[in-house]
Amino acid sequence: MIIGRKPEQKELLEAANSDYSKFVAVYGRRRVGKTFLIRETFNYSFTFQHTGLARGKMKDQLLNFRASLQTASGKKYTQFKNWYEAFFALEEWLGSLPEGKKIIFFDELPWMDTPRSNFISGLEHFWNSWASARKDILLIACGSATSWIVNKLINNHGGLHNRLTNKILLQPFNLAECEQYSEANNLGLSRYQIVENYMIMGGIPFYWSLLKRELSMAQNIDALFFSPDTEGLSHEYEQLYSSLFSNPEPYMNVVTALAKKNKGLTREEIVKASGIPTGGDLSRYLNELEWCGFIRKYTNIGKQSKMHYTNL
Repeated sequence: MIIGRKPEQKELLEAANSDYSKFVAVYGRRRVGKTFLIRETFNYSFTFQHTGLARGKMKDQLLNFRASLQTASGKKYTQFKNWYEAFFALEEWLGSLPEGKKIIFFDELPWMDTPRSNFISGLEHFWNSWASARKDILLIACGSATSWIVNKLINNHGGLHNRLTNKILLQPFNLAECEQYSEANNLGLSRYQIVENYMIMGGIPFYWSLLKRELSMAQNIDALFFSPDTEGLSHEYEQLYSSLFSNPEPYMNVVTALAKKNKGLTREEIVKASGIPTGGDLSRYLNELEWCGFIRKYTNIGKQSKMHYTNL
């Protein structure tokens, strides 16, 4: 059962029913329900679907892609040497299918873009020279590494510039949707408890899915965060940043510095508190943390103050 997400589902279905090919990016922070949204919207039925490998090298990514294509097509393929060969094989098979919309779902797309793999060039060629020239392709790209989606797809200055037809930023549940989730799953939480839980977990659907209806809210929080018998969410902080950034330490340093002051910090204060030198690297860390939904920037109204950053 899917809670909320009506505008997002509507946009996905309209793209699928379009008379032209569409290239859709669905992005947002980890655990927010991107994959679940796409699968539920299309009833888990895709012409071709593939998920990138976390930390996989180029050779592993291509092996994994070949396995997905063999499963979907029923054909056997020799090992692809590069992404051009892989996408050409996908083109050939899709082109041999009967008329009708062909829905292609790439999950965790950023993981497929390994160093020096020319993955983006292969994807550009697949879309620009083949898919966009047809009227029957819906290409959905999804990923938790929001900074990658923004940099490589949305703000692409090369062959994919302005090629995305739809951009769907999936937000966490709001308080009303958390209440709907609680009621739909018979969690037995009062509105006061729902607000308390929202202050602890935010609106991340995955975290709410871990709550057990037979436990009280206090027991659930204790089991998830403090029990030595289960992993729960005790290591989520480290795992969350490690899954999104190849070098997570500076990002975590920024967030840790911001957490020590509830009214946020200026850029200069972040430099002092985190030990990260000011410059291009710090700008990138701040931009990517903001894109991933971990921090926000604001200006103090009524004061001649510089931009402030604070945790979400």
